[in-house]
Formats: sequence, C-alpha cells, structure tokens
Amino acid sequence: MFRIWLSRLALIFAAILGPAALLHAALPTVTDIPRHASLAGQLLIAAPTMGDPRFYQTVILMVRHDRDGALGIVVNRPVQERSFASLLEAVGGGDAAPEGQVMIFAGGPVQPQIGFVLHSTDYHRPETLAIDDHTAMTSSREILLDIAKKQGPRQSLVAFGYAGWGAGQLESELERRAWFTAPDDAALVFEKDRGKVWDEAMKHRTQDL
Repeated sequence: MFRIWLSRLALIFAAILGPAALLHAALPTVTDIPRHASLAGQLLIAAPTMGDPRFYQTVILMVRHDRDGALGIVVNRPVQERSFASLLEAVGGGDAAPEGQVMIFAGGPVQPQIGFVLHSTDYHRPETLAIDDHTAMTSSREILLDIAKKQGPRQSLVAFGYAGWGAGQLESELERRAWFTAPDDAALVFEKDRGKVWDEAMKHRTQDL
C-alpha cells in the first residue's frame, strides 16, 4: 500500500501544486496501527551521528506514519527565494501575477518535483489535511494565490520533495538511534531562524543521547 500511495503522489504535480484533491486522496488515514504508535504530527530530529549526509542536522515534520511506511517534510533546508509570479507560472499561469517572493525549502530527497505547503491551522480548504492541532497541509494552486494576496494562512512553508520510509524502515532507524523525536512546535516549523532549528529541536527531544 505504501508504494501505491507514493506512486499516486508522483502524479500530483508536474512542477508544484497540481490538483489538490489527488494529494488528499493519496494520503491514507492512519488506521493501521494504534494512534499512540504513530509519529504523525511530531518532529523527527536527526541525531548528531546521522551518517546520511542528505539528513545531516535535519528536522522533519511527520505528516503520515503507519504500518506501511512514513512521510515527512524537512523544515530547515531553505533553498532559494522565488517570485510568486514564476511559481504560479510553473503551475499553469492564470490571473495577473501577484507581487512578492516566497522561500522554497527542500522537503526531502524523494521526488523533489512534488510540492507541499505546510501551514498554520487558521487556513482551511476542502482539500486541507490536518496534521495536528498546530499544523496542516494544503496542496493547491489556490493556497499560493491566497498567500501572495495576503489572504492565506498566518504561517506557511513551501517545500519540494519529501522524506519517505518503507514499512518498518523508520522504526529500524529509530532503534539504531539515528533519529530523536519531539512534539510539534509551530515556532520551530515556521518562525525560528532556520540555522537554529536543529539546535532548538534537540533541546526538546524526548530521548536522551
């Protein structure tokens, strides 16, 4: 099942943020394992001994985690600023291009052509996926337009790509202490200086070194 819904994710965006309903449908409900066992809605923090350079000092907001695998978005890897005009042009153009810039993040090494918008829960569309009480994810061109028009969520983060794990893979990495976990913190996801996010997250980890 995990591979099936990842393959569906690959159909979502030609460049970024295509039909929103597809992403919402592609993400399964977390019913396969007890809720307390799922890390969805928590932060995953790379341990200092992390051997994979792709994840060195990364902090990941977990979006989905069940018996078939897991998906999360790295929140502390800013890549570049892009104009809203160029970003919206990439997803099909439309109305007059809005002004302003948006920071683009590297959300993970898997399928970097796929885009995601993490945001605060004050914004909601039919396709919005609630992650927890602090954070949601909406995948549509409309959210970009709303952000550009200052009508979007109070806080947001636009990322390309994601971190993904197959069945049992994340659990194995946790047993090897490659990762720590911490409760979701909106300040770490959206506000904190990106260069300080990993250090701050480590202070709140739930496991000791």
